[in-house]
Amino acid sequence: MFSVPDIAVVSVLALLLFGPDRLPSLMRQAGRVMRDIQNTSASFVSEMERAADVNERPASPPAPPPLAAVPAAAPEPEAPPAELPVEPHLPGIS
Repeated sequence: MFSVPDIAVVSVLALLLFGPDRLPSLMRQAGRVMRDIQNTSASFVSEMERAADVNERPASPPAPPPLAAVPAAAPEPEAPPAELPVEPHLPGIS
């Protein structure tokens, strides 16, 4: 960063080179140029961020959980439940 003596030397040199009549208009013009550079830079950064958001693909869905391991021996099937006796239904008889 510049110290106070550095700035003073540059200010005196600028005053001697450009004179008191032209120095204010040159400083105004330098300020405008700096403002334009900052605006252009900010515009460029915002455009790049917008382009990155547009081109960003949505996240892929999560992978399904792994299947449970198959046991080595399958369990034996259970016996069917005992059947209840069924009474025959005859039409006309309640």
